[in-house]
Amino acid sequence: MNRAEPREQIDLQAGKETRPKSMISRLSRAILLRIEAWFNPIFGSNNPFYHLGDLGFYFFYIMLASGTYLFFYYESTVTGSFDTLEYLTNEQWYLGGIMRSLHRYAADGMVLVMALHILREMVLGHFRAARWFSWVTGVPLLIMVYLSGIIGFWMVWDELGQFIAVRTSEWLDVLPVFASPMARNFLLNSDVTDLLFRLLLVMHIGVPLFLLATMLVHIKRVSHARIMPPAGLATGTLVALLLLSLLQPTIGHERANLDIAVNALNLDWFYMFAYPLMDTWSMGAVWALLGGVTLLLLFFPLLPPRPVSESVAVVHLDYCSGCGLCADDCPYEAISMQQRSDAHPLFRQEAHVISSSCVQCGICTGSCPSSNPFRHTTTPALGRAAQLKSGIEMPQWSVDSLLAEVKQALDDIHAEHKILLFGCSCGGNIQSHATADVAPVVLPCIGMLPPAFIEHALLRGADGVLLSGCRKGDCYHRLGDEWLRERLANERRPYLRHSVDRDRIGYCWAAVSDEQQLQDAIDTMRCRIRNR
Repeated sequence: MNRAEPREQIDLQAGKETRPKSMISRLSRAILLRIEAWFNPIFGSNNPFYHLGDLGFYFFYIMLASGTYLFFYYESTVTGSFDTLEYLTNEQWYLGGIMRSLHRYAADGMVLVMALHILREMVLGHFRAARWFSWVTGVPLLIMVYLSGIIGFWMVWDELGQFIAVRTSEWLDVLPVFASPMARNFLLNSDVTDLLFRLLLVMHIGVPLFLLATMLVHIKRVSHARIMPPAGLATGTLVALLLLSLLQPTIGHERANLDIAVNALNLDWFYMFAYPLMDTWSMGAVWALLGGVTLLLLFFPLLPPRPVSESVAVVHLDYCSGCGLCADDCPYEAISMQQRSDAHPLFRQEAHVISSSCVQCGICTGSCPSSNPFRHTTTPALGRAAQLKSGIEMPQWSVDSLLAEVKQALDDIHAEHKILLFGCSCGGNIQSHATADVAPVVLPCIGMLPPAFIEHALLRGADGVLLSGCRKGDCYHRLGDEWLRERLANERRPYLRHSVDRDRIGYCWAAVSDEQQLQDAIDTMRCRIRNR
């Protein structure tokens, strides 16, 4: 395959949604990248948009800590449920009131980051192929978060809790599963007993436990999963929640009274957006809306257009030493180490590719020590015409074809100075920056680039090598840019040799919308070469 083909054609053949094809997809992606760019000067790689999943876990931790404190005071009775929370809010505002507010605002924050996380993954196409598992397991998370939140508001048993109890029971009565209407349990104050609040307390503890278990299943196929945001972002988030709790503390409504109709309420729109619809729509219509949205999310990975099928990574046992570096670096746990199948006298393990989990990112190729272009010329058994093979590589992105492309790119530059630009097909459009002194080489992920290829390019005539990938902290394949930086800093194998001149290597972590940033990096590299 000729990797000098147009970018859109490359992405289609690779079977990845790295470049949106439709106008709506391109527009939505452009808007998303532009919004995220506004936050980068402030947060850098700690941009909240790059850590929405981490923040979801973090808000859960805050809810767990604050909820534990509230649990020791909460009295699960008709009168005690309201009285204990009022005591914490008014008499113990300095701690209990803050804990109640933290619990409420963290719950709202979790809904917000989950909604943004779903929207972002949808725009970026992170729901197809091997990513379908994380997408589908995320749907039950959404349901459990809402269920736990609604129960929490109900447990306060103020006017808002009364409204939720009546409306929810009327909504559930539409389903033909109850022997008698649930709404009859909320006609008179005497109908509500302490047993109900004990049941609500058990559910409010049990549902989050199932939620946590599902969250862990959600990240099961993701290696090196982040379940805690960076320290700076975590600290800033907690401080913001504390300030909000002090400046705008959570205050309940009046005590629930079923003898009086509730009129004016302050709804929490994060959780109760559907309740006003119950006043204007039929209950069946609300069921149809929420059920339809849930089913749409659940089957979203099956919607067209489907990605083109493509070969997954292939292991060549003749060059696999069983070192396990590819398994350690794979972002999706698509590689496992198994007992050797060829009875090798020295090596005991071999890499095994789990086809259903491979996303064809090629990061494993960059991890393999045998992805070394110097083997092509220094191993007599191979000969100069022999094909260079790695222990593990993508058939459509082989190291042999990469070596040929690097050679061709350098031969095509006839300028005084030569700059080789390695770039990711998910980041900035490096092909648009091809000039008389700049030759681009596109990879599915910058993490696929073996460090030895950088040294090889510099020895073969490149005056400088510029590496371009997705924005720092926002790698399309999660870890590609991070692994490459660590390899070049000799913090992760395979290393870039110390003898390589680091001054001749440049970096630019830019999205497709950051064309000027990429151009500035190229100009900087030109100046650096000329001033040597």
